[in-house]
Amino acid sequence: MSSVSDHYQRLLAPIYLWMAGGAEHAIALGAADLAALGITTSSGDAALDLGAGFGMHAIPLARLGYRVTAVDSSRLLLDELGRLSEGLGIRAIEDDLLNFEAHLAAPPRVILCMGDTLTHLESVAQVELLCAGVARALAAGGRFVTTFRNYTHAAQGDARFIPVRSDADRIHTCYLEEKGDHIIVYDLVHERGEGGKWSQQVSHYAKLRLDPGVVVRAMRTMGLEVGQAFGPRGMVQISATRPR
Repeated sequence: MSSVSDHYQRLLAPIYLWMAGGAEHAIALGAADLAALGITTSSGDAALDLGAGFGMHAIPLARLGYRVTAVDSSRLLLDELGRLSEGLGIRAIEDDLLNFEAHLAAPPRVILCMGDTLTHLESVAQVELLCAGVARALAAGGRFVTTFRNYTHAAQGDARFIPVRSDADRIHTCYLEEKGDHIIVYDLVHERGEGGKWSQQVSHYAKLRLDPGVVVRAMRTMGLEVGQAFGPRGMVQISATRPR
């Protein structure tokens, strides 16, 4: 089984923009996510995007006036972010999420960990470490928002097969397998090459079956004010604010 970083490096990162429907579409979705959260213009406040990828949320944050630090473990995706955000001054950092505090120049007003990034951590203990770091790092009155898929009730039967995206030359399908505290995600990518011949790539990695209550309790333990809601694209959304 691949690690998360190896899985992305070998299979997902090269096609991630395609998976997201293209840069323009994905960044527009990211901007809509921020608007739904009530995140509006800034006059230069610091912001942090954990698991930033190609900039789906980092780029809209920068366009709103935030000074954005974007952390991700994929060099390829961060290179895409650099290309897409030219002129915006986003600071891209290739590192593990748990090391984010070493890269902060100022307490962030906004910290995001969107998509299904939080479940890429290996254990509940690591999630709690990240939550503690977020609580330490946030500016007074600052806000942390995370979204992730709730795998505590695993898909059964045919529902374990998930069509991600397809077009005339590529088909991407996921298969989910329950394994204790984790879900094993199998990504199958079929691509049409020269002469119309199809090839297949398969890789798999583990995602944490993270109970939203774990995140809520960890944030409350750190003195943050926490709320939970239904998030975009079928995910759980947890928002935490550091009191002034």
